[in-house]
Amino acid sequence: MSGSCGRNPPPFPDNEDQEAELDTRVLDSDEDDDEGEDIFTGARSKPITPTSAPDEGDIFSEEGSYIRSNVHHATNGLHSDEELDLFTEATVELTLTNTTSQGRREIIGPTASACNTTHVPNSILKPSVVTKTMEELEEEESGDQFELNIAVTNPEKIGDGMNAYMSYKVSTQTTLPMFLNKTFSVRRRFSDFLGLYEKISAKHSLLGCIIPPPPQKSVVGMTKVKVGKEDSSSAEFVEKRRAALERYLQRVVAHPSLLQDPDVREFLERDELPRAVNTQTLSGPGLLKMINRASDAVNKMTIKINESDNWFESKLQEVENEEQLLRRLHAAVDSLVNHRKELCSNTAVFSKSVAMLGSVEENSALSRALSQLAEVEDKMEQLHQQQAFSDFFILAELLADYVRLLGAVRCCFEQRMKVWQRLQEAQSTLQKKREAEAKLLWANKPEKLQQAKDDINEWESKVSQYERDFERVTCTVRKEVLRFEKEKARDFKQHIVKYLESLLHTQHRLVKCWEAFLPEAKAIA
Repeated sequence: MSGSCGRNPPPFPDNEDQEAELDTRVLDSDEDDDEGEDIFTGARSKPITPTSAPDEGDIFSEEGSYIRSNVHHATNGLHSDEELDLFTEATVELTLTNTTSQGRREIIGPTASACNTTHVPNSILKPSVVTKTMEELEEEESGDQFELNIAVTNPEKIGDGMNAYMSYKVSTQTTLPMFLNKTFSVRRRFSDFLGLYEKISAKHSLLGCIIPPPPQKSVVGMTKVKVGKEDSSSAEFVEKRRAALERYLQRVVAHPSLLQDPDVREFLERDELPRAVNTQTLSGPGLLKMINRASDAVNKMTIKINESDNWFESKLQEVENEEQLLRRLHAAVDSLVNHRKELCSNTAVFSKSVAMLGSVEENSALSRALSQLAEVEDKMEQLHQQQAFSDFFILAELLADYVRLLGAVRCCFEQRMKVWQRLQEAQSTLQKKREAEAKLLWANKPEKLQQAKDDINEWESKVSQYERDFERVTCTVRKEVLRFEKEKARDFKQHIVKYLESLLHTQHRLVKCWEAFLPEAKAIA
């Protein structure tokens, strides 16, 4: 910005007198909004957000629609209109920063923007020092926004009998320069999705990243699809799986590290993939058992990390408690879905019974009223069915997803524990090597001293490497948990609002149906 304006920033003060003359007043940082927006850079981070609620009577339209995500890319010079507007409003540019020993950067001096001639009143400038954490600054770093839309549609049965499988169309629309085309689509089977999870998990889970888990395998449901007839239960199973696969891919591409993975790009772009094998352990029950076994192993460890603060311990406890509560809530919502299905079935039976009674009734007014009541009950059945779908796809599936995601969060903490345990073992081995060297010196065995020193140097190098690994994993886990919490709050808000809107819409239609029937009931002689 300064290059286009032709004005140099003020020099750094050479002494205390010059420093006293330097105007260090900055805009009040309280004007920043809750989304982490920086009014000086105009950068705003926007995650993937689901589309609006489905149209009435079409509960699956929301799941099959494109979901838009804004992905940051810092190498392109394009800015959105919102960024340009915020940029032009900035009248002071903070340029001089200092890094403290606690990992914070302090803004120690402003430079007036020469590009904007608007005068800033002194009343809104305050002589203060703005201190922000590295995490906050990373969130506020300027970056261009790109669109990445992922949709899983058109499930198709390939083959016959037990050798049959379902193929899904994975469509992508993007402006990211890493992809060869802006619009493309491929066909993928369920095992390909599991294979993708296996590949990215093997690489990124060791670094402390939260890997979104894939949907569960269902032998019973898929067997019905393979050999059964085309009935409502099979169609419902296929739609549930399609929606779950779409959510899984959306969570993967929403992760900044996973999006850069070549296996993810290959999954989205390549026409044909090698057949994924050994995915049996990645089934839903198998994945949960694997997570539980790893959790039990960590809980049985007698070694405990000497934390400088209790952040990790408290967060892990929060995750475990939240997982238990979400499991209970998910069970309750499942019961609600089943109750609505039973209500739907009973309403259909009641409607038929009323219609039969109306057909044999001799009183014409009563017969007409009973027939109208049967029609109303038919509409009630449809509304109950639609609300049951909303209960499942909007609320129940959200809870099930986050139960699995919280298990993935626990895996991050367990990975950090494993890295720390490896560091402790290396330090213990190094101590033993040093003790062995001391014994050799005491026993006056110079012929073995060189080998002992080489061993000490080797293990000192390993200890240094493991310390760096532990610091890196610790930093990654902390960032991953904070990012997960923000996305979870935003996700729950969107789904709960959508769910309440669906309930309100259903109740309005119920009231209208009964209000329309009321004159017929009063007209009975």
